[in-house]
Amino acid sequence: MTVARPLPKLTVVIGGAASGKSAFAEALVLASSRPRIYVATAEVWDAEMAAKVAAHRAARGAGWRTVEEPRDIARALREVSPAEAVLIDCATLWLTNVMLADPAPSDAALVTAMSDLLATLAACPAPVVIVTNETGQGIVPDNALARRFRSTQGTLNQGLAAQAGLVVAVIAGLPLVLKGALP
Repeated sequence: MTVARPLPKLTVVIGGAASGKSAFAEALVLASSRPRIYVATAEVWDAEMAAKVAAHRAARGAGWRTVEEPRDIARALREVSPAEAVLIDCATLWLTNVMLADPAPSDAALVTAMSDLLATLAACPAPVVIVTNETGQGIVPDNALARRFRSTQGTLNQGLAAQAGLVVAVIAGLPLVLKGALP
């Protein structure tokens, strides 16, 4: 008999690209033994992204209810029950989609979008695991949009981490607990 591991209200799994963060986040949700919801924020614009989405879908296997929602996470979470567990993959693509939906989003609009996301996560009746990228450890981007994105992503990650009961960095597939304790 498998013992279910409880999840905090909000868990943040952060790491670099291809660090193993999605697989780790999926394992956390699976270990909860709750019915699983996967909120996919990716938009497929090319063959490479289509292949990446297909690989993620195949890796997580059956038993997940998938909701594709690139921007309106609140809409995706409206039907969640307290008995379920939610995985949002990922906050970085969500922010990309929000920023690219408006050719020149104001700082106020971005702050509002991030505040709304944090409020949505706080109001969700089920535990949520959200995946996000650490974008601030690389080189300084060479253009204004990329620098603005990196800065805004850093602000979002700080807000998510402040609200979370558990924050885990994943590096080379290895988890490092930054806040809280693994269930």
